[in-house]
Amino acid sequence: MKFTDLIPLAKELPKKTISVAVAEDLEVKEAITLALEENLANFLLFGNEETLSEMYEDLQNDYNKSKRIQIVHASSNQEAAKLAVEAVNKGNASIVMKGNVPTATLLKEVLNKEYGLRNREVLSHVAMFEIPTRDKLVFLTDAAMNIAPTLQQKALIIENSVEIARKVGISLPKVAVLSAVEVVNPAMQATIDAAALTMMNVRGQIKNCLIDGPLALDNAVSMEAAEHKGLNGVVAGNADILMVPSIESGNVLYKSFVFMANAKVAAVIAGAKAPIVLTSRSDSAQTKLYSLALAICSSNK
Repeated sequence: MKFTDLIPLAKELPKKTISVAVAEDLEVKEAITLALEENLANFLLFGNEETLSEMYEDLQNDYNKSKRIQIVHASSNQEAAKLAVEAVNKGNASIVMKGNVPTATLLKEVLNKEYGLRNREVLSHVAMFEIPTRDKLVFLTDAAMNIAPTLQQKALIIENSVEIARKVGISLPKVAVLSAVEVVNPAMQATIDAAALTMMNVRGQIKNCLIDGPLALDNAVSMEAAEHKGLNGVVAGNADILMVPSIESGNVLYKSFVFMANAKVAAVIAGAKAPIVLTSRSDSAQTKLYSLALAICSSNK
């Protein structure tokens, strides 16, 4: 599968409505424009009504007759985030998208006990990459949410990422639990956790995937490197999902893929009642569009 397959895959699914918290952002508008042109989704835009009406006037003229784009006034960023989350909670939308609002503001509403979207104990960031030098997609988790996850949190992070991978057609994802080395070292907690996660998978505690670890990055993605180290498991050299030990390593790897390997990327927050598109303000409109498509695929029951 390539990224060019992602949008057609999303278009085959029933039409979703996406609620956008604080939609007053030019890159967000461009992504919404592209999504409307592709007939990917309908949109509820939350924010200052006057500003949004002016910014989205052209799209309203083109699409509003079919109610594909609607504007809902909010007097503050916090209210816009609340209304966007409530729209999903009430069934008026299926996906939440972050606009020009701080991540913390949106996540506070997502986690609200009364109307929020918490579904599992752990929410986690799942990024999907198409890297020019590789012939298959690779997923990375968690590069943005969980700082130093415990063993149990790592198991849930893997489950979140496996669910996303399966939604785009990888029926039995191969998960590499990364560390600096490929052997268990009692002085390195990441290697101990990796071995435990591998055994949890063998014993059926983590399902619908194949897990191996600890694996260094080269052993996870290069068959040549894996064979050189004598690693002959089904995951080594052929991983679909890279599970990092901490947010620092995940963030560095994420940005290395994008800025040094020219990778295309789509990303969502998984583990909630509905996918959350939580892209960075620096992400391009194309990245936001791909992330919307991934969220649409992920929201399919």
